[in-house]
Amino acid sequence: MSLRNKQSGFSLIELLLVVVIIGIITALAVPALQKGIRSAENGTTFATLRAISSTQVMFYSQNNRFGRLPELQQIMGNGIGVTTGDRVVRGRYVFEMTPVTPTDPELATEYVITATRNVSDDIVYKYELTQTGKITQILPAGALE
Repeated sequence: MSLRNKQSGFSLIELLLVVVIIGIITALAVPALQKGIRSAENGTTFATLRAISSTQVMFYSQNNRFGRLPELQQIMGNGIGVTTGDRVVRGRYVFEMTPVTPTDPELATEYVITATRNVSDDIVYKYELTQTGKITQILPAGALE
């Protein structure tokens, strides 16, 4: 009686099939994950802009003018992000005022704060907050407010 040399394992076809299935799942999952990350960043940015708006109302009632970003950042306990000059960076978003260094008379009547997400390989998002407290999505163009 001869003993057969019995080998067990996966064939090359089976291994290739598994690799293809993993590739398909990855191709579907990665864009969904990226979309979820963008949505979370946008939600955080909206919440930050709302907090800035309410802080501006408080600042105006005490100083008869709206505050500059570094002043608001200090009042909010550095809760907006990291201050770099006249800008504040939070994650992939940059918050800045227009004009960049407004004067006290300009701040007595109005302010405009923009939050821009500009990542080179992704969609550019831009939101604008004014003294009315309204947050408007500027980019991407045609997006719902």
